[in-house]
Amino acid sequence: MEALKDTFGRAHNYLRISLTERCNLRCTYCMPEHGIPLSPRAQLMTADEIFALAQQFVELGVTKIRLTGGEPLVRKDFEEILSRLSGLPVELTITTNAVLIDRYITQLKSAGIKTINVSLDTLHPEKFRSITRRDDFAAVKRNIKLLLAEGFKVKINCVLIKGFNDEEIVDFVAYTETMPVSMRFIEFMPFDGNRWNKDKLVAEQEILKSVFDRWTVSQVERLTDSMNDTSRNYKVKGYAGSFAMISTVTNPFCDTCNRIRLTANGRIKNCLFSNAEVDLLTPFRAGQDILPLINQAVKAKFAVRAGMKSDESFSDPENYNNNRSMIAIGG
Repeated sequence: MEALKDTFGRAHNYLRISLTERCNLRCTYCMPEHGIPLSPRAQLMTADEIFALAQQFVELGVTKIRLTGGEPLVRKDFEEILSRLSGLPVELTITTNAVLIDRYITQLKSAGIKTINVSLDTLHPEKFRSITRRDDFAAVKRNIKLLLAEGFKVKINCVLIKGFNDEEIVDFVAYTETMPVSMRFIEFMPFDGNRWNKDKLVAEQEILKSVFDRWTVSQVERLTDSMNDTSRNYKVKGYAGSFAMISTVTNPFCDTCNRIRLTANGRIKNCLFSNAEVDLLTPFRAGQDILPLINQAVKAKFAVRAGMKSDESFSDPENYNNNRSMIAIGG
């Protein structure tokens, strides 16, 4: 079936499902310092509901599903959810902080997962402790090596924050010399409670300047991006891995966006920046047809970042303080 299309002709065949609002880390850009009010358990999707809703999205043309959180691996029935979703005709992937992933290698392989996104914002243990408020750096580094050894393709997501980890750009690119990972630098984005301001933003051009201050233009190769890719991909010639920029704020990729998000409490978000949500779980539990609601949510999508087209839009906290914290969205 043809994928869901918005009013700008963009086909939406990629669904990101948040399995939980909980996480075993407390990253400052993702979760407010004192946490968030969690949805009551009765308001969260059960394993049966996650599968049933995913089936409906597949019937509407979804061909790729990413499991997110919070941290998806902290959900007690994660293995059941993974196993059931693996039976759908989709590419199944996951985003994780990798603290617990060594426990699930066999299950991930059985589910056909080949690519895993790992969040890692620093190569220094002390900074890791500072940004995550936890002491799991060694476990994450060890598990990245384990995933590579087990044959998974690993993408590392690094949120850059000026004055905190922007001086590590060169170190992260150098990390790809021997590590066959895709190192992805993500611009710091505004969400409720993460104290965003533009001064903390490390833009795409600043990242490239750091790279070209260390490597010559002739040493760096521009790679071909995949269709609907959010990242602009590069590689230092001869290195095992690659690096990329995801410039959501300064150089957005909205014109090729194919993503929709389903929160852990069963609400569809048509854009990461949007504070508008459509409740699917309540009418689904009432036995109502939710297909019109899905179509309504997709048709309501703005052309660019939930209507935030300009720098001035990002200067007004009212445009993002009413959005969820990142941990409650699912990335």
